[in-house]
Amino acid sequence: DETPEFMAGVIGDFCESGFANIVGGCCGTTPEHISAIARRVQKVQPRVIPQVEAYPRFAGLEALVVRPDSNFINVGERCNVAGSRRFARLIREEKFEEALEVARKQVENGAQILDVNMDEAMLDSEAGMVKFLNLLVSEPDIARLPVMIDSSKWSVIEAGLKCLPGKPIVNSISLKEGEDEFRTHATLARRYGAAVIVMAFDEQGQAETVERKLEICERAYKILTEEIGFLPQDIIFDPNIFAVATGIEEHNNYAVNYIEATRLIKAKMPQVLISGGVSNVSFSFRGNNPVREAMHSAFLYHAIKAGMDMGIVNAGQITVYEEIPKDLLEHVEDVLLNRRPDATERLVRFAESVKSTGMEKMVDLSWRETPVEERLKHALVRGLVEFIETDTEEARRKYASPLKVIEGPLMAGMNVVGDLFGAGKMFLPQVVKSARVMKKAVAVLIPYLEAEKAGGGHSTAGKILLATVKGDVHDIGKNIVGVVLGCNNFEVIDLGVMTPVEKILHTARDEKVDIIGLSGLITPSLEEMVHVASEMKRTGLNLPLLIGGATTSPAHTAVKIAPACDSPVAHVLDASRAVGVVNGLLAKDNSGYIAELHEEQEKKRQEHARKKSGRKLLSLSEARRRRLRIEMQTDEPKMTGIKTFRQYPLSEIREFIDWTPFFTAWEMKGRYPQILDDTHTGEEARKLFDDAERLLNEIVKKHLLEANAVTGIFPANSIGDDIEILNERGQPQAVFHMLRQQAAKSNERPNLCLSDFVAPKDSGQTDYLGVFAVTTGVGLDELVQRFEADNDDYHAIMIKALADRLAEAFAELMHARVRREFWGYAADEDLSNEDLVAEKYRGIRPAPGYPACPDHSEKQTLFKLLKVPETTGITLTENFAMLPAASVSGFYFAHPRAKYFGVGKIGRDQLADYARRKGVDLKTAEKWLAANL
Repeated sequence: DETPEFMAGVIGDFCESGFANIVGGCCGTTPEHISAIARRVQKVQPRVIPQVEAYPRFAGLEALVVRPDSNFINVGERCNVAGSRRFARLIREEKFEEALEVARKQVENGAQILDVNMDEAMLDSEAGMVKFLNLLVSEPDIARLPVMIDSSKWSVIEAGLKCLPGKPIVNSISLKEGEDEFRTHATLARRYGAAVIVMAFDEQGQAETVERKLEICERAYKILTEEIGFLPQDIIFDPNIFAVATGIEEHNNYAVNYIEATRLIKAKMPQVLISGGVSNVSFSFRGNNPVREAMHSAFLYHAIKAGMDMGIVNAGQITVYEEIPKDLLEHVEDVLLNRRPDATERLVRFAESVKSTGMEKMVDLSWRETPVEERLKHALVRGLVEFIETDTEEARRKYASPLKVIEGPLMAGMNVVGDLFGAGKMFLPQVVKSARVMKKAVAVLIPYLEAEKAGGGHSTAGKILLATVKGDVHDIGKNIVGVVLGCNNFEVIDLGVMTPVEKILHTARDEKVDIIGLSGLITPSLEEMVHVASEMKRTGLNLPLLIGGATTSPAHTAVKIAPACDSPVAHVLDASRAVGVVNGLLAKDNSGYIAELHEEQEKKRQEHARKKSGRKLLSLSEARRRRLRIEMQTDEPKMTGIKTFRQYPLSEIREFIDWTPFFTAWEMKGRYPQILDDTHTGEEARKLFDDAERLLNEIVKKHLLEANAVTGIFPANSIGDDIEILNERGQPQAVFHMLRQQAAKSNERPNLCLSDFVAPKDSGQTDYLGVFAVTTGVGLDELVQRFEADNDDYHAIMIKALADRLAEAFAELMHARVRREFWGYAADEDLSNEDLVAEKYRGIRPAPGYPACPDHSEKQTLFKLLKVPETTGITLTENFAMLPAASVSGFYFAHPRAKYFGVGKIGRDQLADYARRKGVDLKTAEKWLAANL
C-alpha cells in the first residue's frame, strides 16, 4: 500500500548500505515501483564479489573452514540411534529435549561436526529427524556446528535438509541405484546448499579393492563436477572402512586398501576430502576396548598420513599412538598393514592377555627396563620428572659429550612431542610438562657443557626472539608459544614484558636471531607493533616478524603492520600454529610460502578497503539525536564514597572462579565442568584441573598471593556523552569521557553510549556511578621467578593463569557485594556461581579498553579518583596496562536497561570532539583510539 517513492527510498537505502542489487518481484510490485526503484539506485554500484579461497566450508550458525593446515576433523557420532543406546532410547521414548543433551555434550567435548542418524525399523525416521533438528537449530550453542544428516533413505535426508541453516553435509549418496538416481540426489543436495559424502558403492556393490574404490570415486567426481556443478571442495569421499581380522583371508587387506585408495584419490582429486567410519575397522574385537583403541589409533595414524581428513570416531576410543605398548602395537599393525599371514591368529591370542589385564595395567614401570634413550623419550612424552636427573646422568656417562645427549636422545624425544602436538595427538598442558622435563635434563648437563666450553651451542632449528611490546604486561600466551617452539628445537630468547623497541632491535642484532615475535593484549599495543615494524624498516633490520596476542588479528596485521615493514609479517593465531608458521618462514625455499602470505594479506587489505568504502557512519550530531532514551531509575546507595579492602581472604575469592577461561588459556576447548568428562580431552583436563587445584590450595593456605580492592560509589550525571562525578557537596570532582556508536542503524535501534544509562544533569535528578579496581597479583612475580629458577615453565604458566582467574573472580565477588550490600539495589539477590558467570544479575561492569569504552587512558581518571596505587598497589604503564597483570578495573552501572555493547568504528568528527572534551591534541587521541577509527 506504500507509494513507489517510499519503496524506492527503502530499497535505495539498502543498496547504499553496501547490500547487493535487489531483484523486484515481490507481491504488489508494479511497473511504477520498478521505475522508481531504478531511478533511486541508478548511481549505486553493485558490491564487489569477494575472492574466496577454494577451501571446503561447512556451516551451522558458524562456519567451519578446512584449511591445508587443519587437524583431523572429529565428527560427533553419538546422535545416532544405531550407534548410541542412550540416544536411541531417548528418541524411542520421544524425550527429544534430553536427546539434545547428547548433542550438546559432543559440542562441549570438541566435536566439529554433528552426525545425526534416525535409521531404525521401529522409528518414523523422517518425523524423528525433523523434530530433533527443529529443536537442535533453536539451541545456538549446538546449532553453531555443521550437521551431517546420516541416513540410507533419501526421504529422511531431504526432510532433514529442509530444517537446517548454514551448509550441512549429506551422508550419503552413491551410485548403487545407478547414475540417474545419483544425479537426482546430487542435484537436490546442491539445491539445498549441502556438501555430499559419496560412498564408494555402485551397481555392483561396495568397493573392496583399491582399483574399484578409485574407479567409482572418479566416476562420481566426473558427474558431480562436470554435470551437476559441484565444486570439488564440496565433495567428501568415503572409500569404505571394513573390518579386518575376521578370519576370512580376503578381508586381510581391507585397511591397506582404504589407506592406499585415500592416497590415490587425494593425488588425482586434490581438493576433495576423505572420510570414513573408523570404528568399523576393529569390529572383530568388539568387547575388548584396549585392542579396539589401539587399532583405531594406529589406523588413524597411517590413514591421516595418507590424506584422510575427517571421520566418524568415538574420541573416547582413541589413545596416543606413541603410548600404545610396543608389543600390542606390533600385533595391531601386523593386522592393519597385513604384514604377515598369521597376523590375525597372533592378535586374537594376544588380545586375550590384553583383555584380562586391561590397558591400564600394561602401562607400568616396565619402561624403566628399556635403554636410557627410550627412557628419556618416554619421560619427555609423558612429562615425567621423577627419574629425569638419574637418566640424564646415565646418558651423559654413556655419550662422548654432554652436547651429544642434547642433540641425540633429548632432541629425539622433543621431536616426538612436537610431532604429536602438531598432529593433534597431545594437548598443550602435556607439551608444557614435556618442556619442564627437557629443561631439568639440560640443567643437569650445563655444568659439563661449560666445562667443555661448549656453551650449549648445539644445532637448533632457528633462533626466535619473543617480546611483549612496550607498555604491555601480559605474557601468558607468549610464554606458551615459547615453550611450544622450544619443544620443536628452536632456541627462544624471551625479553619478557614492557620491552621498548630499542631493546628488541638491539637484541635481535646482537643475538643474530632469525625471527622476531611480538605479543600484546591491550589495544595500544597494536600501534606499538606498527612502530616496531616501522623501526625495523628504518634501521634496515630485515627479519620476519610474528604478531600474536588477544587483540591482534590477521586483518590488522595485513592492513596496519605488514605495510610498515619490508620483511614478511605473519599473524599467529595460537600456539598450535606457531611451529608451522616459523617453519614456513625459515624454510630454505620459502618463496612460495611468503608469496602465499603476501597474497593472503593483499586480499585482507582489499576486503578491508571494500568494507570501509561500504561502511556508513552517521554524523556525531545525528548519532546523538538517536541516543537511547529511557526512564531514569535512581536507587539511593546504602553508602557512598570509597571502600578499601586489603589482603582479602583468597578462600572466599576462589569460590567465584569461572574455570572455563582457565582451560581456554591452555588451548583446551570446552565448558567447565563438562570438559572434565569429555571423551577426547577429559583425562588431560582432569589432570590439569587437579594440578591447578593443588597449586591453588597452596596459594590459599600459605597466602602466597595478596588480594586488594577498592570500590567507590559517587553521585553522578551525564553531560552529553560524558559522565560527571560529584563529591559529597555536589561539586564536580572527575569526568569520564565516553564514546558513542556512529554506525547507521534502522530507526528503531539507538546509537548507544554508556552515558545513556546515567541521568542527564539537566533532568535535575541526581544519579550514581560505581567504580572499582581489584588485584590478586601482589607477590606473583616472586612465585613465577621461583618456578622459572627450577626450570618449571608448567607451574610458572599455571600460577599466572590462576592469578588471572582469581582477579576476575575478585571482580565478580566485589560486584556482587556492591549490588547486595554497598549500593544495595539487589539486596535479595540469590544467584549461583553459574548464574553469575551467565550475568543474570542487574547492571553491568564495563572496563576501560573494552568494546563499550575502548579508550584505556580513562583508567587515569579512575585511578586518580580511587587513589588506586595507594589503596591496592596497582599501577599503570605508559600505555595504561595494569601492574600486576592480574588486575581488573572498571565501572558499575545499575540501571535495569544497562547492557554491554561495542562502540565500533567512529568518524573524524567524534574523534575531534573527543580530543576537545579530554583536552588532548588530535594525534594523541588518534593513538588511543586507532582501533576504532
